[in-house]
Amino acid sequence: MPPRRRVRRRRNSRLVAIAFVLPALALNLLVIGGPTVSSIGYSFTDWNGITTPEFVGLENWRRLVGDEAFWNAIGNNFVYLLIFLTVPMAMGLVGAFMLSRIRRGAALFRVLYFIPYLLVSVITAQIWRNILDPEFGLASALNDVGIHWLDEVYFFADGRFALYSVAFVDNWHFWGFLVVLFLAAMQGIDAGQYEAARIDGANAWQEFWHIVLPGIRPTLTFALTIVAIGSLLVYDYPFILTGGGPAGATDVASLMVNRTAFLARDAGYGSAIALALSVLSAIFLVLFGFLRRREEEV
Repeated sequence: MPPRRRVRRRRNSRLVAIAFVLPALALNLLVIGGPTVSSIGYSFTDWNGITTPEFVGLENWRRLVGDEAFWNAIGNNFVYLLIFLTVPMAMGLVGAFMLSRIRRGAALFRVLYFIPYLLVSVITAQIWRNILDPEFGLASALNDVGIHWLDEVYFFADGRFALYSVAFVDNWHFWGFLVVLFLAAMQGIDAGQYEAARIDGANAWQEFWHIVLPGIRPTLTFALTIVAIGSLLVYDYPFILTGGGPAGATDVASLMVNRTAFLARDAGYGSAIALALSVLSAIFLVLFGFLRRREEEV
């Protein structure tokens, strides 16, 4: 084929690809780009969501810096983040590795692990609210057999336990997704690597550390990204189980945005909080994107 014709065909294929992408890109800009730009503008205004916004400059951002409720919510988000970067990630990796070594019935276990992820968050929250209810749940059942150590434990009403209890329920719902994700990545590893390791006398832990983890690093980086962003933007379980209480112990930034913008009718300040949260999420996206590029280069 002549070089000029080859270049023309390549250009035409690019134009076709762009033509297919443009409708989705336009819709994305309309649905996401428009509200994002307007939120930036509203963050510099005093606006109740109904009347004409009044420009106040950096007043909302000064208020944000000194707002103890905001920093408490962000602190809770980071505690949530640390929990989800460790517990479900470790459980997902171990669960997937154990499933990868099962030859019969693995599909059944995948389905069982994945079922909690398919449940609506309201249903999951109600299940665990009933289980952890101090009067009718697990504590009551243990009392019947003479075990009383949960009598005075109020998982969602005690500030010492509330955030960890909410994160536990969210973890129960989420970790099965990570199992399936990691298992799919592990099945892409060349079986010859395992055979060579076994010939060299490697045990299961050495296979996991030297073969599995390096083999699924791109997937692991992707999982870390979605877990980090999800932890910063978490809303449903804190809202359903505690509403941010008791006394702000489970308050997170997304709850504060909703409460400020819609309940307190301070949409200008709510927009500032939302943008601050978006900036934090963008920082994590850039960080994990950098890590992913380094993995691809290696």
